[in-house]
Amino acid sequence: MPEEPNRRRRSFLAGAGAGVAAAGLGFAAAARAAERVPPGKAVAGSAGALAKLEPIRQVRVGDLSIGYYEAGPANGIPVLLMHGYPYDIHSYVDVAPLLAARGCRVIVPHLRGHGTTRFLDIATPRNAQQAVVALDQIGLLDALRIERAVMAGYDWGARTACVLAALWPQRCRGLLSAGGYIITSLAANRMPLPAKAEHDWWYQFYFATERGRAGLMANRNDIARMLWTANSPKWNYDEATFNRSAESFDNPDYCDIVVHNYRWRLSLAQGQPEFDELERRLAARPVITVPTITLDGSSNGIAPPTDGLAQAALFSGTRKHLVLDAGHNAPQEAPQAFADLVWALASA
Repeated sequence: MPEEPNRRRRSFLAGAGAGVAAAGLGFAAAARAAERVPPGKAVAGSAGALAKLEPIRQVRVGDLSIGYYEAGPANGIPVLLMHGYPYDIHSYVDVAPLLAARGCRVIVPHLRGHGTTRFLDIATPRNAQQAVVALDQIGLLDALRIERAVMAGYDWGARTACVLAALWPQRCRGLLSAGGYIITSLAANRMPLPAKAEHDWWYQFYFATERGRAGLMANRNDIARMLWTANSPKWNYDEATFNRSAESFDNPDYCDIVVHNYRWRLSLAQGQPEFDELERRLAARPVITVPTITLDGSSNGIAPPTDGLAQAALFSGTRKHLVLDAGHNAPQEAPQAFADLVWALASA
């Protein structure tokens, strides 16, 4: 017999507290108060051995062959972990085995333009608007016969997770979004930000130019390395760790996808008309109703931490907001803490 909603919400709050307390992290009781959580430890030996998420499987989803890593039991609670730019699936190299060990069915896809994900037709538009990136994930879940999953991500992955939770809540068991509610509003994006924020987002303006497109083609790894360092100033990654992820940037559509994503967000490139209705719904800032954990990184170089209260009206379900001791790439910098938070949603 299904649990009634209020009881399930209480279970989620209790589960989040218990899961993190088990890792020695600890939560206060208030669901919306910003809290600071120390980083966890990586899976033993993974950093030194430079573990990789492999093997990579391929599945056809519409116009794409999507590459994805899967771990854990086939009948486990599904968890969809989505990466950002300029990163790849190895942001979850330590999170995935932690969740698989707890019995989750972990799915980590290469987003379009990354890794082994490929367009099947050269004539297909290399479109990276938010609705189509989210639809890729719906198609992936359908192909894998997954009805509901915990959606988790940061950067592009967080935006995609928020879109999935907002438009298809019936497919979303819970939402973990590093960065909070970051669904793109094209109208809001036309407004200038404070000067420092504009400076931090230099690359989106660079990519708005043809010089920037050429620069990304020629210097994709150097640009990514600069952003890794600026976005996570306390993260002491090494060159081998960077190079492991940089392999995913060799995708033939990488530059087109990255450029279109940022140009579309600045209203400098068109999306595809068949996705207009979804984008209209997203432009209305739909309220997210599923159980949610939002988090900020205490040392995020591009998005300073907040108390989460400014976005409270955009969530109507149970929600916690936390400050994690990490930079922008939260799952790779604090894998144990990130995995505990995903588990809190999965086990609720």
